[in-house]
Amino acid sequence: MRRARPPDRELIVAICVNDTHSGLNRTSVSRVFEARTLEDVVRVVRRSRSEGQPLAVAGGRHAMGGQQFLSGGTLLDMRGLSGVRSFDDQRGLLDVETGILWPDVIRAYLTLPGGINSRWGIRQKQTGADRLTIGGAVGANIHGRGLTAPPFVSDLESLEIVTADGELVRCSREHQPELFRHAVGGYGLFGVVTAATLRLTARQQVERIVELREIEGLIERLRERIATGALYGDFQFATDPASPRFLRTGILSCYLPTGDVKPIPPRQRRLSQADWNRLIELAHHDKARAFDEFSGFYLATSGQRYWSDTHQLNLYLESYHAALDERLGSGTHGGEMITELYVPRDRLSVFMDDVRRDLLRHPADVIYGTIRLIEPETESALPWAREQYACVIFNLHVDHEASAIAAASSVFVRLIDHAIAHQGSYFLTYHRYARPDQVIACHPRLREWLAKKDQIDPDRLFQSDWYRHLLRVTGEGAV
Repeated sequence: MRRARPPDRELIVAICVNDTHSGLNRTSVSRVFEARTLEDVVRVVRRSRSEGQPLAVAGGRHAMGGQQFLSGGTLLDMRGLSGVRSFDDQRGLLDVETGILWPDVIRAYLTLPGGINSRWGIRQKQTGADRLTIGGAVGANIHGRGLTAPPFVSDLESLEIVTADGELVRCSREHQPELFRHAVGGYGLFGVVTAATLRLTARQQVERIVELREIEGLIERLRERIATGALYGDFQFATDPASPRFLRTGILSCYLPTGDVKPIPPRQRRLSQADWNRLIELAHHDKARAFDEFSGFYLATSGQRYWSDTHQLNLYLESYHAALDERLGSGTHGGEMITELYVPRDRLSVFMDDVRRDLLRHPADVIYGTIRLIEPETESALPWAREQYACVIFNLHVDHEASAIAAASSVFVRLIDHAIAHQGSYFLTYHRYARPDQVIACHPRLREWLAKKDQIDPDRLFQSDWYRHLLRVTGEGAV
């Protein structure tokens, strides 16, 4: 029997949406459609096309650059399309719907018969938060803390996409490769990715090795760890500008395969929700103590065992800043905003020296910062990982006032200038503050990519506020 079409009450008219982390992307959309089935997606795409109403696609809503929202447009919320379709245990291929969140992806294979002893696991996910969708990971071509891994495109076998014509297609490196390479890292502009077949990797136990180190010599130390087999690692640096450790000293955590499997003690050290709240509060008003407590905790966990997949899960309290503002007695609401910069690894130390001098001369409220490694990839159409980069993440506090936002934008622009000065780049969609010359210098294939967008989606059905910003920045035509 043919399923009856759901009533239009599923379309919520004139609603405001916002991103989860920074809270700086309050956007009024005309309606929100919550997809629960593949048929829902096809129907809303065809309806939007027939009405000439552009469409944006959203998942976990953590993105901060506006790529998941469209002012005045239709918003397709994919979180309800979250099923697991199949698992090929022989090849380690897991086919999931793209509204699924990372914890549910991991749960999918661990809850199968014998799953707790599964030989397969995810290779990487975003760090810092878990309630992020696979669709978002595909659209942003994300990366994690892998020391020898390219971005997420390398973890994808194939995609299922509803195109701007409302047609359902399966694409991969062999079948419709142009659609595949544009959808990965395509920020939702080349179609609605409804399912993804993930390439899992060997699941194994790893040991965390933690040490206090300086930026100087960090890359060489990471090379040494990689040579001994380390799979994951990152360096979290001190953020107190009054300290000589500022952007110089940090905690290096690496994860090495153990070669065997032992029971993991249920009471081994881990951050509790109370710990997380205390550290984030200290990071706002006592950065020296925050780093001391954080580094003390991590050093105490050196030698602990984890699984290579589940160690990537993180404690993160969504919408934490409202309660934090109240505890701190802030006169205005605030939030954190992220930028990620890429520099050749041999330029990391001098790059950080330049940034340190800049932020001492022009203070910014750095809440958190970390350094990771990335390997290059050539499979996506707009690759951000074009060489072996060091990835430097700055998480800045921004009060939700015009003057504070303008000051933060100036900081982000200067940070990009420093990256460019060292033959580096930045991630396109954390914010929309980059100057036009910075955008083109760091992403030289952007105009070609936008032209391909018009070939694949000539009516520009799939749009976002970020996309419209890009059109203005590049002069590639009116919306």
